[in-house]
Amino acid sequence: MNFLSHYYFDRDTTNCYHILGTVLPDLLKNADKSIIVHPEKLYHQNPEINTIITGWKKHLEVDRYFHSSEFFITRSHHLKNLLIPAIEGSPVKPFFLGHIALELLLDNLLLTTGKVMVSDFYDHLNSCDNTITDEFLIFSGLRDTTVFFKFYEKFKSSRYLETYNDPQQIAYALKRVCMRVWNDPFTTEQEGKMNWVLSAYRDEIFNDFMLIFDEIQNKLEIGSS
Repeated sequence: MNFLSHYYFDRDTTNCYHILGTVLPDLLKNADKSIIVHPEKLYHQNPEINTIITGWKKHLEVDRYFHSSEFFITRSHHLKNLLIPAIEGSPVKPFFLGHIALELLLDNLLLTTGKVMVSDFYDHLNSCDNTITDEFLIFSGLRDTTVFFKFYEKFKSSRYLETYNDPQQIAYALKRVCMRVWNDPFTTEQEGKMNWVLSAYRDEIFNDFMLIFDEIQNKLEIGSS
């Protein structure tokens, strides 16, 4: 799941460090895909750092439920097949595209239907002390945090997730993700075709997209009982 979808499950949480922990795995991956840390196995005496670790564990749990769900398996496969004609000639792998596109559409739907407030999400991130975040990253095994914080500060200041309000921006967001792997993933014509496919698919899942969030929430509650 993407940033806002992870935030949905803790949207009523008041602890900014927990919220940060729920999205840190993806933030790190976006900052530098070579970063590999496993803080979920660790314990720290600082309660704020432990709260980040708790959020990190929640991220892993939500992703595990999501990627094993019938919703994800069926919908990402369907979306992949719809996108294949639109990206003919592109180096991007269709499975990868279907996977990421579905996650971005879910973020868009949460935002445009008022299930989450993106301003609240950014407020949480801005409330966290970077010295605590830095200590967490070093404790987790990241020797140099410079690359991460360069990305992280830009992520917060750009407020890029606000653009997810516009379904026409989903294809551009997909392009940005793909550019981390391929230099020129799509032509302008391919982006236009993807926009058409994604807008139509958004309409298709509009009435039942919350089923996957309800399913995961139920599993989280059972797991914690």
